[in-house]
Amino acid sequence: MFKATELNLRNEQREKRWRLLFLLMALLLILPVLIILILLVYRGGPVISWSFLFEFPRNGMTEGGIFPALLGTIFLVVVALVFSVPLGVAAAVYLSEYAPDNWLTRTINLAIINLAGVPSIVHALFGVGAFVLFFEFGTSILAASLTLGIMTLPVVIVATRESLQAVPHAFREACWALGATRWQTIRRIVLPNAVSGILTGIILEVSRTAGETAPIMFTGAAFFVPFLPESVYDQTMALSLHLYTISTQVTGVPEDLPFGVALVLIGIVLSMNALSIAFRVYLRNKKKW
Repeated sequence: MFKATELNLRNEQREKRWRLLFLLMALLLILPVLIILILLVYRGGPVISWSFLFEFPRNGMTEGGIFPALLGTIFLVVVALVFSVPLGVAAAVYLSEYAPDNWLTRTINLAIINLAGVPSIVHALFGVGAFVLFFEFGTSILAASLTLGIMTLPVVIVATRESLQAVPHAFREACWALGATRWQTIRRIVLPNAVSGILTGIILEVSRTAGETAPIMFTGAAFFVPFLPESVYDQTMALSLHLYTISTQVTGVPEDLPFGVALVLIGIVLSMNALSIAFRVYLRNKKKW
């Protein structure tokens, strides 16, 4: 039976203090999020109803529901995902599996990192110049979604590339030894084992795409649209812009109405994230390594 020395006791006490410090730091990060969620549920919960979710705004947005903004937000997120996910995954596959380690590849990686740090208002101006004016999409769902897709593309690329590099290299060597080509190895072995990491990037993209205001304000979202969009070339309302509008630009809005809109927006993001996380956990449980 070994007896703890004075040095062991001091180290144990120091370890407990550091553990307590890290726990407090984690709680300090979580506490503001909990406070915000509790406030939104407390103030916005009574506003939520079927009529609030499935009616059009009335009386200058001081009454009625948020259905056009709710549907528009879903359209914007889905179209942005359809554009950015295949392109981001393809770019990550090239950078991880095909590109040589030279100055060009390093320059591309640096450009991706810098693109992730560009302010959203700059992306908005790019969207106006590129998609609204140059490609003549006009102010539409398509222009706004492409702008959001460009803005979130670095997130998908980085998350996918890291998940691809996390797949053991021995898996590739085993496939090559059996005569498989590089693309067959990527398609049948590497990508299936990296899907959970790719979903992480998609989760982050959904969270940011649904909450952005500046990029869609200039490229496709409208203050008010009295009809539902019939194609990607129509304008649409969006929850983030609607929340900004009724909070700052419209007078006579009930105090709890903005909290209800914010609660619905948070609910959409959390629901999409929950589905992605559940699918990611399911795929991870199927892994054999």
